[in-house]
Amino acid sequence: MKSKVILLRYGEIFLKGRNKSYFEKLLIDNIKAKLSDIECEFVRTQNRYYIENYDESLTDEIVSRMKKVFGLHSLSIATKIRTDYDLLNEAALEYAPDINTTFRVTVNRADKSLDKNSAEIGADVGAYILQRRGGYKVDLRRPALEIKIDIREKGYSYVFSGVEECAGGMPVGCSGKGMLLLSGGFDSSVAGYRMARRGMQICAVHYHSFPYTSEQAKQKVIDLAEILTGYAGDIKLFVVPFTEIQFAIHEKCRADYMITIMRRIMIDIAERLALDNGAGALITGESLGQVASQTLQSLTVTNEAVGDLPVFRPLIGMDKYEIMKTAEEIGTYKLSELPYQDCCTVFLPKNPVIKPSVEIAKKEQARIEDLETLIETAIKNVEVIEIKAIK
Repeated sequence: MKSKVILLRYGEIFLKGRNKSYFEKLLIDNIKAKLSDIECEFVRTQNRYYIENYDESLTDEIVSRMKKVFGLHSLSIATKIRTDYDLLNEAALEYAPDINTTFRVTVNRADKSLDKNSAEIGADVGAYILQRRGGYKVDLRRPALEIKIDIREKGYSYVFSGVEECAGGMPVGCSGKGMLLLSGGFDSSVAGYRMARRGMQICAVHYHSFPYTSEQAKQKVIDLAEILTGYAGDIKLFVVPFTEIQFAIHEKCRADYMITIMRRIMIDIAERLALDNGAGALITGESLGQVASQTLQSLTVTNEAVGDLPVFRPLIGMDKYEIMKTAEEIGTYKLSELPYQDCCTVFLPKNPVIKPSVEIAKKEQARIEDLETLIETAIKNVEVIEIKAIK
């Protein structure tokens, strides 16, 4: 009996105590959701997960999906065999290409009923490989190739050589729900990714100023959210009509405070939607000092408009290069660089204030006499888009 399996390893969950089972259940549910349309068997043993009995032509597809599951640390494609010394030799040789290289064999022996210990089994398998691979040399410290043998209880062993990194982090759903302010730029989608990586379920709000922002700009945001679902699961996207509010800001408020007022109203609306939809935090893509609306003073003025919820800014200490590199890694970069304007670029002042004050911002915002009505109308006319997770 010999078959290919995919060995999954989790990371931070190891650090959990009595509530470890809660995090494991979430992780397993998320893994199974990714595999829901693939015929296979998910096997759980002590601190190990295996995907077995699948069509081997789907190996790359399964690996690609597992790499996006937050909570998984790494995976290996392994050969499962009945525990037998001859079979171990043959399986290990399959992972030893016929080249000149250095190697070692590492054995983990959970089955204590065997008549050889881990070191002895490793030495025997290594000797078998040396006899058949003339260009091989043993290097126990820094080998170019490491072949691993995991001998489990119940008479089965697993042989593999490669370890592929997964997304890491914590299982989505273990850290509550957050409302992401999602624009079409690089930053906000990366912010959503990073909070999902810490176990937060994501919903999102986008501000659309039709006809000054096109349907293409709106579709771009929907497409970005769809990419995020590959990591974060289903996302409910709230598209807020923002044109009338922007007109009011433009007509009533001084030009240099327009962006400041706009950000305050945006985060106010986001908090109302968050509270109505069970979200316990707001998430933004702000990075300290990146633009005028992201100085310390600007962030302070924006925060003052928030009532009860915390505002998470996972990119606050990242530079633009780091953010764009992450966008490339998660697949949002090409979409984010498309030149469709979002509402933040409409009616932009030439010289926005860099160090606004709370007092002036509140005074300028108060000039919009019917603001509460405008906000309520915008929320009443929100378009809700249910975006199902892509595999």
